[in-house]
Amino acid sequence: MFDFVRKHTKIMMIVMFLLIIPSFVLFGLDGYSRMQEKGEVVARVDGRDITQADWDAAHKLEVDRLRSTMPSLDPKLLDSPEARYSTLERMVRDRVLAATAVRANLTTSDQRLAQELQANETIASLRGPDGKLDMDRYRQLVGAQGMTPEMFENDVRNDVSRRQVMAGVAGSGLASAMQADVSLNAFFEKREVQIARFATAEYATRVNPTDAEIETFYKDNPALFQAPEQANIEYLVLDLDSVRKSITVNEADLKTYYEQNAARLAGQEERRASHILITAPKSASAAERDKARAMAQELLAAARKAPDSFADLAKKNSQDPGSAASGGDLDFFARGAMVKPFEDAAFAMKKGDISDVVESEFGYHIIKLTDIKTAKQRSFEEMKADLEADLKKQQAQRRFSESAEAFTNGVYEQADNLKSTADRLKLEVRTATGVTRQPAQGTTGVLANAKFLNALFSPDSIERKRNTEAVETASSQLVSGRITQYTPARTLPLAEVKAQVTQRLLAQRGAELAKKEGAEKLAAWKAAPDTAVLPPAMALSRESAQQMPSQIIDAALRLDAGALPAFAGVDLGPQGYAVVKVLKVLPREVASEATARQDRAQYVQWWTAAETMAYYNLLKEQVKAQIKVPKPVAAARDDASVQNR
Repeated sequence: MFDFVRKHTKIMMIVMFLLIIPSFVLFGLDGYSRMQEKGEVVARVDGRDITQADWDAAHKLEVDRLRSTMPSLDPKLLDSPEARYSTLERMVRDRVLAATAVRANLTTSDQRLAQELQANETIASLRGPDGKLDMDRYRQLVGAQGMTPEMFENDVRNDVSRRQVMAGVAGSGLASAMQADVSLNAFFEKREVQIARFATAEYATRVNPTDAEIETFYKDNPALFQAPEQANIEYLVLDLDSVRKSITVNEADLKTYYEQNAARLAGQEERRASHILITAPKSASAAERDKARAMAQELLAAARKAPDSFADLAKKNSQDPGSAASGGDLDFFARGAMVKPFEDAAFAMKKGDISDVVESEFGYHIIKLTDIKTAKQRSFEEMKADLEADLKKQQAQRRFSESAEAFTNGVYEQADNLKSTADRLKLEVRTATGVTRQPAQGTTGVLANAKFLNALFSPDSIERKRNTEAVETASSQLVSGRITQYTPARTLPLAEVKAQVTQRLLAQRGAELAKKEGAEKLAAWKAAPDTAVLPPAMALSRESAQQMPSQIIDAALRLDAGALPAFAGVDLGPQGYAVVKVLKVLPREVASEATARQDRAQYVQWWTAAETMAYYNLLKEQVKAQIKVPKPVAAARDDASVQNR
């Protein structure tokens, strides 16, 4: 075979040309790169894959959205495995509903799209006094989300179509008062019970294991006493912040930028106004709204007749509790701070003017403009620091792609160290000790990223201590690392963990003794109920659990109400055992009519949510939706960490 290749080199080159070159023509080099960059498939819906890269990008957008609306939100919550998995579930849900909408031919008309956009308060705020949409500000708004107006409107169309899929079920929840009362009375039923607890801790004090028993337990359960594999590492992070630190901006560029953006940097004009509000919510009847408008018109006439009395009129008549006491004064505000009708009127007035009656969602306003604070243009020196930060951010975004290529190539070509790449890109080589394949609780950032840790603990990285490939751990963030010292997983010596072994053995034996004695007492008391020695009775329900474990509540409520009094045994696992004697059923307290209506409404919501979830699960089956990564279970990780201590 190889002789043929050597003797017919030209023929082989022609064959390779015919086979390979058309592929590059059809797909391009960039296509091949993208095929490799998508990463593993994490979910599949209707035959379409959701890749790791799709998931990372969607979570980055979700984090940015949440942090923009709630700046004080703890970043650790957003970076947790649970938060990331929630994003994946939402992506799957959106695709399930989208696929169902396509199958059912549920489309969104232009008219329906227009109604949806008009109902959007943010977009509505971009309309001028003439009602026309400010297209430049609209493009800026959607551009901040990485979209064009067309892309944004298509997203809205798809969202409306997806909502139609569930609307039929979600909007049809219904339950009669009798049906709701039967279910609610059963759910909130109280029972009078006596409970005997057989606690593990109490029985553990009776156990005195020998050294031989401790050693046997240790040998039989080696997995309980293992130290996980861990490594000391070096790693390098390239992100927008690190690129920005390497950028210097000269003063000439800063001055040019200042001159070009002087108007934008001047800030917003602010206005001060007082108002008289006559409330008339949208839910009010037409007659009530007409009465409120008429009252507002009378007050307007009085205010225009004696403008200096406006504050007194507001104190006596305004129904705005926040401003009436101060004569209706609302202090200074910029655009976007008030509801749109009020804002449009206030910014169209001159100082000292009194408006006509202005209708808003709160009712009817009479506005007096008391002051205008024009936007102040700050000097270059005042703005210099902000200008420099702004320019650095812009340049960092442009330069990141160039640095990313150098980073990716550098960590691959000089695979035995990170320093050369760090020096070239002016990055800091960071270190970490005791890094594990599963991040320790509370770890955040790149050291908690599953993709990076998987690359770090790959066989090649462990055995050869070479750099990992450049791993994308977030939008505009690349990481590479290398192991400097590796310690494999190992069972800790008995001498080191003898106290833990003893504690576990005591807990196991204590639980066994508690369950044994509890079961014996249960059998004896069932045979001779009068011999049972139990604590005083208490009332238990799902509303009032009296700090009892859920297993006890469930056991007490499941006993046949027609055969009381009755006993039940409850296995509490590591906590031991309990014997429950149910004496009688206590009827649910009669609620007021208002509370009963509220409870019934809550029941309808629960019922509707259950029907909606059942329908969604059916849709998932129809489009063969599948999540391929395991769902994180925080409780399981916490239990394991407690056991290992």
